Amino acid sequence: MYTGQFGPMTPVQYAAKLGTFSGTMLVVGGIIGAGIFLSPAVVAQRVGTSPLTLAAWGLGAVVAVIGGFVYAELGARRPQAGGTYVYLRDAYGTFPAFMYGWALFLIMATGAMAAVAMTGANYLAELLGLGAGAGRPIAITLIVVLTGLNVLGVSVGATTGNILTVLKLAAIALLVFAALALTPRYSAPPAVLDTPLAAPVSWSQLVVTMGGALVPVLFSFGGWQQTNAVAEELVEPQRTLPRALIFGVLIVAVTYLLVNVAYLRALGLEGLAASRAPAAETMYVYLGPTGRLLITGGIVTSTVGFLSMVILMSARVYQAMAADGLFFARMARLHPSWQTPVEALVAQGTVALLLLLTGTYGQLLDYVVFADWIFFGATAASLFVLRARDDARGVRSPVTSPLHPVGTLVFVTAALYVVVGSIQSNPGNAARGAGLLLLGVPVYLYWNRQRQRRETPVA
Repeated sequence: MYTGQFGPMTPVQYAAKLGTFSGTMLVVGGIIGAGIFLSPAVVAQRVGTSPLTLAAWGLGAVVAVIGGFVYAELGARRPQAGGTYVYLRDAYGTFPAFMYGWALFLIMATGAMAAVAMTGANYLAELLGLGAGAGRPIAITLIVVLTGLNVLGVSVGATTGNILTVLKLAAIALLVFAALALTPRYSAPPAVLDTPLAAPVSWSQLVVTMGGALVPVLFSFGGWQQTNAVAEELVEPQRTLPRALIFGVLIVAVTYLLVNVAYLRALGLEGLAASRAPAAETMYVYLGPTGRLLITGGIVTSTVGFLSMVILMSARVYQAMAADGLFFARMARLHPSWQTPVEALVAQGTVALLLLLTGTYGQLLDYVVFADWIFFGATAASLFVLRARDDARGVRSPVTSPLHPVGTLVFVTAALYVVVGSIQSNPGNAARGAGLLLLGVPVYLYWNRQRQRRETPVA
């Protein structure tokens, strides 16, 4: 555990219990949520042809793999709990690192928890034949139960996530198998598009069109960076974390490409572009109502698995912040028996429940969706700083990104593009989101002042 030098510390350390398989499942579970069941329709609408649809997902896979290499080296250089927070802190100082943790705690992680819990709950209510009002109580139960399981130990939380991730991959594998190996038995719903699909007719149009399609693609690929937050709970993290990142990202890349091939084969381009539930409609084409029921169960498993991973990984960031004296001191503590950041997990769950109960999570996430990729890009760029500093001290990393510096620059550029695209698509939301993030400035100044007071020797 990164103990820092501020605030009351505990000698309890994180338990290094997770191997390569669990690490890989953390990566896969942290990426695959509901995006692959929703975003493909948007991508098909924007590019207008089947080859370009697959090309967009292929490009997204390339960017994700590059990002995996970048984060693998960062994790090897700084195998500490907190992940992104640690890299930003060591490269740029405590202020940008705190702003990342603040955004995560206030909205990005907690808002995602509320949104994903509600999505999974609604699908589960539909699966069980419950009324529309059952969604919120189920979502509350999911957050409470999964937080409780993660409190009981990293092995309990990771095992829960592993089972859910394997089940979601099995559901996706069934969908791909059905589309590629079975004969259609039912007709897909007729495609009803507001505007006809149009393919780009010039290179300039292609660049703009593909850029617009990459925004939902890259958002669907996001999430692997959170695995670095549990570095201290991995066995031999300098070896295990890079392997988990690369294996996990490659699994997701192949999965996403195969799923899109399945959608296009079952529904056709126009059918995919018009669909609000491409996975359910694809399964219906081959297996009828039973297929729709099976994939609905798969979506429930996917969202709940993603929720479990977000709960586990994000809490380690707040614990690292608190260990630096930049958050509530109690959140720096690890439970003596369970070796988990109990206070951080409970505080995170409480904020998520508040967002869920007030119904503000969707709007708040829309406000700060651009910020996620600001931190993505800034973290990737930190590799230049940390490499230079480590080289100056003669410190060698056991893992280096084979694509650095070109690949790292490509990833930073892709992150910048997503940010610009998000702001251009809704500048009002971006302005409100920036305002919410700026609320963290006085909070940082307060905690930093408290930290400096503790540092100052008593005369």
